[in-house]
Amino acid sequence: MKKYFILLLIFFITGCDSDPLVTFYNKNIQNKKIDCMQLSVMPKDKEITSTLQDLYPFSQTCNYRLEVSFKDNIVCNSHYNAQSKALGKMPSSYLKMELRHGLSLQYSYYIDLDHKPNSSDLQKGFDRLKKDLEKPLFHP
Repeated sequence: MKKYFILLLIFFITGCDSDPLVTFYNKNIQNKKIDCMQLSVMPKDKEITSTLQDLYPFSQTCNYRLEVSFKDNIVCNSHYNAQSKALGKMPSSYLKMELRHGLSLQYSYYIDLDHKPNSSDLQKGFDRLKKDLEKPLFHP
């Protein structure tokens, strides 16, 4: 019972982490050539869209779609995060990039932030996506 409690406590203390969480939903995506991607940004944001369009030549006719979502001015209200709140390490926003093929989720990049996602955050996320899928390397 003590082990379970300790694991649960660790989970809640680190509940709002600042390191990116990367998930491969389809491990075979690393062996596929990605010729093109669509771009979808939600909620719509001209600055985020423009930054991403400077990083890659998106095309709205592709089967692969990069869905970028973010939220700012949020609060992690869990009382289990009291230590993080006291130390001022609570995130106030997040950035999520998901690569889909049709409706199927292939890859996800998620990071908690203490500010609205900016061009540097987008660059880091997109660079990580390219690195993680480097074997086929993007070939626009």
